[in-house]
Amino acid sequence: MNSEELQKLAQHSRSQRETGIALVIASGLLALFLFLPVASPQTSSAAITIATPTIPNVFTQIAIEAKAAIVYDLATGETLYNKNADAQLPLASLTKLLTIYAALTQLSPNTPITIPASAINLDGPHAFSVGQTFSLADLARLTLTASLNDGAVAIARATAERQNRSQNDMLAAAAAALGLSQTYAVNGSGLDINAAVAGGYGSSRDLAVLAGALAEQAPSIAQATTQSSAQAVSESGISFSVENTDPMTDAIPHLLLSKTGYTDLAGGNLVLVFDVGIKHPIAVVVLGSSMKARFTDGTALVAATLAHFAGVASL
Repeated sequence: MNSEELQKLAQHSRSQRETGIALVIASGLLALFLFLPVASPQTSSAAITIATPTIPNVFTQIAIEAKAAIVYDLATGETLYNKNADAQLPLASLTKLLTIYAALTQLSPNTPITIPASAINLDGPHAFSVGQTFSLADLARLTLTASLNDGAVAIARATAERQNRSQNDMLAAAAAALGLSQTYAVNGSGLDINAAVAGGYGSSRDLAVLAGALAEQAPSIAQATTQSSAQAVSESGISFSVENTDPMTDAIPHLLLSKTGYTDLAGGNLVLVFDVGIKHPIAVVVLGSSMKARFTDGTALVAATLAHFAGVASL
């Protein structure tokens, strides 16, 4: 990891306390609204007026730094909030969601995946050595939780080889199968190819659909991304434990999936899927923010979503 990345990670750590406090306060205020007693309306014997309840649009006052974002109701297909939701932008490590989804549509979760030599010298987070082998499910959990580039490369390569096609074609087929019209990937990790070309592109709307599909198809893998760390054991018996790149997982109620992304081209990206009711998942996607603001942007959209479903003006 180079000095610039270490500096960015240090700035990220200093922001965790601030963003954590913001979401905890929002969640506390929501709890007050949910448990305050509601006064019974008084009626007159002369006339009864029936008022039609209206839900305030809690998203109108939202101001976020991100270039694009969406709050998407995965249960109904309704877009609750839209800021350039169909704009095609660099995805950074959100590309790994497509890689894992593509692999799980073609391979059994128990399929052994071996780390190739091509995965070892990549920039960014990595944890493995050449020749180490994991089940697809275990490697996917580690890779998504800690955004491991070597794990993503290994999974993309194994999936493409099984299909006897290029990695680009394999990833394109997975995107097409989900109807992701703005999404394509140049590699499985999302790392920038150079200063002008990103490793993957897509829209916030596409990423909402993709994250929802992955959370539904592989809930145990998605669930690992909601914890502070993930653990797995290689086939040779070596234990691994990795830290989550999202510091906010404990503050978001009923979280189903979390994924971060950051590169110079993409800026700060974030995907969250959480339940607002029984089997009522919502996706929040933030693209083109900053390393710090992706979390405050996500916090604001989550709080507004909770207020929307609570029927209150704001939290």
